[in-house]
Amino acid sequence: MRKLILIAALLFASVAVADSQHPLTLWQVDGKANTVFILGSVHLLRQQDHPLPSKIDEAYAEAESIVMEIDMDDLDPIAMQSLISQLGKLTDGRTLADVMGPELYAEAQKAAAAMDIPLDLLAQSEPWLAAITIEQMALARIGFNPRFGIEMHVMAKAAQDGKTIDGLETIEEQLGFLDGLSIESQRDLLMQTLSEGMNIETMMDALIAAWRHGDIAFFENNVLVEMLDYPELYRAIVADRNERWVDRIDQLLEHEDDYLVVVGALHLVGPDGVPQLLEARGEQVRQLQQSE
Repeated sequence: MRKLILIAALLFASVAVADSQHPLTLWQVDGKANTVFILGSVHLLRQQDHPLPSKIDEAYAEAESIVMEIDMDDLDPIAMQSLISQLGKLTDGRTLADVMGPELYAEAQKAAAAMDIPLDLLAQSEPWLAAITIEQMALARIGFNPRFGIEMHVMAKAAQDGKTIDGLETIEEQLGFLDGLSIESQRDLLMQTLSEGMNIETMMDALIAAWRHGDIAFFENNVLVEMLDYPELYRAIVADRNERWVDRIDQLLEHEDDYLVVVGALHLVGPDGVPQLLEARGEQVRQLQQSE
């Protein structure tokens, strides 16, 4: 399940190749008096994945305001870490081994050892937090860093240009989606993260190439189709959030200012994707092209 390894990265040759005519993971929706651009994000990238396609910066330049999944420029790192500890730590005397059960935990230990991940250090973490932590460790080892990701790129430009940033949801809500998963789904999340960790670099190369070239079929056939095998995860992490976001985007389309909306790329593909939901409401949505 390739999606699960990317919850923190929520997705994506890797040497930056010259861009020619090709689609992008970027859509345009025209309101009565404004335009809303919707950009699929890769939350963590490598330095070598830059420069980004120039059309992304063009969309940013047209927008007066930025909307992200969360309002990142107002995020308090200390408060966020406290919240993660509050929601993601086991406080009832149980350990991760207890929650996973002996057989599954033995499998997790074996997979973690193969990745050189000290699973014992996560003994007090709930499975969802253990999964997030492991994926971040694995991605960091191969050079992925949020400071190279799309949000940080856009946020730095917005700070320089004095553009406002707003959020579609709060960090409390985002973490709550994970913390609210059943134990069974949390176990699935952790085991899939571990099972795919050994191939993470190859997987990320393919995902970044697909993101960079707007290869929606790749995401649908190689990521989304496997995510659908885990319906609780899919509804909580993707589909339900998309429906709420579309309500907000509909409101933005009533404004006069132009907006750039930045959300994880998997939220923009498939029948429950944001572009498809907007089209179902009668909006004219088009995928943009990189023309250089």
